[in-house]
Amino acid sequence: MGVIEDLRRAREAYERREWVSAYQALSGLGDTELEPDDFVALATAAFLLGRTNDVVQALQRAYQAKLELGDVPGAVRVAYWLTATLWGAGEVAVGNGWLSKGQRLLDDLGEDVVERGYLQERVTLGHIMKGEFPDALQAAPEVTEYGRRFGDQDLLAVGLHMQGRLSIFSGRVADGLRLLDEAMISVVAGEVSPIFSGVVYCSSIEACQEISDFGRAGQWTHALTNWCDAQPGLVAFTGQCAVHRGQLMKLHGAFDDAVAELHHAAARYAESGAGPAVGLAYYERAEVHRLRGEHDAAEAAYDQAAQHGHPAQPGRALLWLERGRRDAAVAAVRRLLTERQDPVHRSQVLPAAVDVLVEIGEPDEAAPLVEQLRDIGASFDCTALRAAGCYADAKVALARGDAESCLAGARHALDRWHRLSAPYEAARSRVLVGRALRLLGDEDSAVADLTAARTTFAELGAKPTEREVADLLGEGEAPGGLSPREVEVLRLVAAGKSNPEIAEELVLSQKTVARHLSNIFTKLNVGSRTAAAAFAYQHRLV
Repeated sequence: MGVIEDLRRAREAYERREWVSAYQALSGLGDTELEPDDFVALATAAFLLGRTNDVVQALQRAYQAKLELGDVPGAVRVAYWLTATLWGAGEVAVGNGWLSKGQRLLDDLGEDVVERGYLQERVTLGHIMKGEFPDALQAAPEVTEYGRRFGDQDLLAVGLHMQGRLSIFSGRVADGLRLLDEAMISVVAGEVSPIFSGVVYCSSIEACQEISDFGRAGQWTHALTNWCDAQPGLVAFTGQCAVHRGQLMKLHGAFDDAVAELHHAAARYAESGAGPAVGLAYYERAEVHRLRGEHDAAEAAYDQAAQHGHPAQPGRALLWLERGRRDAAVAAVRRLLTERQDPVHRSQVLPAAVDVLVEIGEPDEAAPLVEQLRDIGASFDCTALRAAGCYADAKVALARGDAESCLAGARHALDRWHRLSAPYEAARSRVLVGRALRLLGDEDSAVADLTAARTTFAELGAKPTEREVADLLGEGEAPGGLSPREVEVLRLVAAGKSNPEIAEELVLSQKTVARHLSNIFTKLNVGSRTAAAAFAYQHRLV
């Protein structure tokens, strides 16, 4: 009776999703005391607790037990889980062996069972892993169709989700998001089993982050956090949940909390053995360090991201730009623009590419990229991408001396970033508003906007941007050894003012203005008003 009672308690703990208790109870029983489905339950609990080796061992026992009972579809289902587990652990060749074994069993069976849909899910994912997207697009609907036909909520949810992500990468973002939302509704309703729920949760949020749909990402991250918290001892998926929380903290300006959460995420990933996924946590940490001016820490975190298989770009290019490595930065973004052609990955590169190209004095090269970014933003219909497009447009306009266009674009960006409660990005947009107002001759309004932006940067601990605004306000050391009055004259030159106009605005004689201008040319080693204006733009004096 003792063994029967222990098995009953183990099964009840599993149904309550008390994974630690279920795992301990099931693993404490002998192989002869467990039924095939108990081995599957043990494997599930082990997976959710991050014990990959135990998962494989339990599934192998389940496979053999299913075959011995003549349950061929059940054995195929276990072969599917072995394939998924081994692929996730990086043992693709061994996983492929189990996939082939499952396909052979189905061929011998000859019946049309739902397990064919499960193996089709692996086939579809295999196409995605190899970059065979046309084949994946053709295969994914079969997964969904099997789920619908057999009333299998797990398969239906994962099929809809795969179709959704593939639609997004094909540029049909609205269609893709509708499919993701449909899959997520079943997950939130509790109709989907734990492992599939975690997969769909995390992958959906990742998809939203990739297209900068931060509103959706925030809603699903909140739901994922509650889902994780409701399962004591859960390890799987908690690392990715922490990353997404960290990303949202960064967006909302909670930089200290973001670093702490991302550190926690890396630790959780390491605990679950998900090596490559740790790279995302390190990349996001690097981004926060970069924004705060902690360049050495950012460089180290980018290194860690790359070592774990996550691209360190385009963030590292922006770091190189800030550290004066302009050639390296521009070479990196030009390479990325060549490599990343699909709209999702391109949308992640374009804002950084525009920043770099404008900073090195190539606004004409940046201009067509702005149009691409705005087109993608309109297509995706995501507020953050639309805001990024407006900001990039304003930045190029400013570099070309078009103050009115800059002001319009910067104000649109500011409004959108405010709606997303993104203080850092909103303050960056406000800086462009101030610089445009200064070019238009409205100095008092310019100072008000620049001062507000500087206050925000100071509160966030964003030291590089705070220093830049201090320079714009004349509170930092002027570049080129210019005096405060010479900076005033240079700003008006950059705004296209003539000597008589400058004299009138600053209440100086034209002779004094000419003397200031001569001193400016000498200090900057330039020979024309155009070259002096270019210096002013390059050093953010306007």
